Amino acid sequence: MFTEDNQKNLILAIVISVAIVLGWQFLVEGPRLQAQRAAQPPAATTQPAATPAPAATPQATGGAAPSVPAAAAPDRAAAVAQSPRIRIDTPQVKGSIRVVGAQIDDLQLARYRETTDPASAPITLLSPQNSPDPYFAEFGWVAGSASVAVPDGQTPWIADRDTLTATTPVTLTWDNGAGLKFQRRIAIDSNFMFEITDSVANSGSEPVALQAYGRIQRVGTPKTLGFYILHEGPIGVLNGKLEEPSYDDVKKKREIKASATGAWLGITDKYWLVALVPDQKTAKDTRFLHTAAQGKDAYQADFLAGAVTVAPGAGATAVNHLFAGAKEVRLLDAYENSLGVALFDRAVDFGWFYWLTRPIFFVLDFFYRLLGNFGLAILLLTLCVKGLFFPLANKSYRAMSKMKLLQPEIEKLKAIHGGDQAKMSQAMMELYKKSGANPLAGCLPVIIQIPVFFSLYKVLFVTIEMRHAPFYGWIKDLSAGDPTSIFNLFGLLPWGPPEVILLGGTMGAWPLIMGVTMWLQQKMNPAPPDPVQAKIFMFMPILFTFMLAAFPAGLVIYWAWNNILSVAQQWVIMRQTAQAKTAH
Repeated sequence: MFTEDNQKNLILAIVISVAIVLGWQFLVEGPRLQAQRAAQPPAATTQPAATPAPAATPQATGGAAPSVPAAAAPDRAAAVAQSPRIRIDTPQVKGSIRVVGAQIDDLQLARYRETTDPASAPITLLSPQNSPDPYFAEFGWVAGSASVAVPDGQTPWIADRDTLTATTPVTLTWDNGAGLKFQRRIAIDSNFMFEITDSVANSGSEPVALQAYGRIQRVGTPKTLGFYILHEGPIGVLNGKLEEPSYDDVKKKREIKASATGAWLGITDKYWLVALVPDQKTAKDTRFLHTAAQGKDAYQADFLAGAVTVAPGAGATAVNHLFAGAKEVRLLDAYENSLGVALFDRAVDFGWFYWLTRPIFFVLDFFYRLLGNFGLAILLLTLCVKGLFFPLANKSYRAMSKMKLLQPEIEKLKAIHGGDQAKMSQAMMELYKKSGANPLAGCLPVIIQIPVFFSLYKVLFVTIEMRHAPFYGWIKDLSAGDPTSIFNLFGLLPWGPPEVILLGGTMGAWPLIMGVTMWLQQKMNPAPPDPVQAKIFMFMPILFTFMLAAFPAGLVIYWAWNNILSVAQQWVIMRQTAQAKTAH
């Protein structure tokens, strides 16, 4: 039976949970963020580090050594300008491919910007091997003998055109002068998928053993958000299982190897992915690799196909793909279907609640396509969730209304039993049983929406569709926190918000609106009989307002709108309950 001690335990659990979150943010996250800011050198004085030698190309026994990159350039633009290039020009992707080495190493995402300002710079995804922050992809062949010359990072390919578009692929050729003629056809679709077709013809007198490979290399450990609920770093699906080693894992182990069929692997950021998609029908040796040179870490994802013997007068072909772009859910699904890429949508970190998070995303996306605004989609989703749980919430609110009507009776019991807690608890249980009231009724509406709340948080946080999605008024990005601040009266005063860490951000307008709606909902509930419990409950809206201050604005809007609907529903039920009591 639910007793007053149970109530105290429940409140204590809530308070301890909130205290842990607050303590973590103030004592751990706050100092960590400040330390990171302090350690970061000013942009104006940053000097590019020398580029380390590339991590080893996947090697067969006796294979050739990896090529050495050109000298480090002072900046990315200079690195791009150092060598002849094939221009990439599609509606989604701009950039170039280095003719020497045929590395895909200069890529910008045309539709995605650094900030919500349309004039801000496009997202830069890949950078040349001799730039300050190299990040590139490379495909080729590994020979079974060191005496066989194969293309590498310094091969002077000859291209048949100077521009790659979604309708005009580029073909590169190179003759090793010893009977092997190599051809590479690079195509790209209207989105982010490259198709690399490597062919070789043997006009010599001896058979040659070759293995196709692909690799992605990223030099330097990128800054990550450091959130437990978000994976950033090496990623892949190997043998039907999602693998997500962290940068630290790969650095510690040096090499993580697996043989897999139907695999894909690469490196992911929060919104962007660069992934190798090898031929899905044959087995590949895959690995995540870490090397270190000249003070910088280098991370690599690569695959090595099985050996093929190219007889004199014969040839061989390998067709592989490279995804380099935004992790749009519907696009990843389309590639999963068209190319047979297993679990490609797992590149989006939907998390443990995948079974709920992904459907919520599609519901939101459907409502967005219907209404044209993700903020309105969130409001409509909230209505749907409220409708789904309407009967349960109704039952809960009716029980709470009965509890509120019992307040005069509870006060009488306090006067009768005084400080005798045992008799007071027994009398209250009898009163609850007689009236059909449930002391736990107020918790039920909150408990049933926790999975939805967390799943919506994941959707807002990890899906690129929510990035820079505007609402009305001052909210220009539903995936970011409310940009306003109480410290400058929400922009009325002529100064920006101070550098104050309130669980990661400043106190904006929508968190305050959420706090007020939570307070209103609490005032409609019956007060706990224990004065200490009552004071704790009164403090909860303030705590939650601070806790949600730095959360995505879309999530705060959802919570505030949900509170408003709950207040309206509860108000109607309370009036009905009061009228029914008066009629009797």
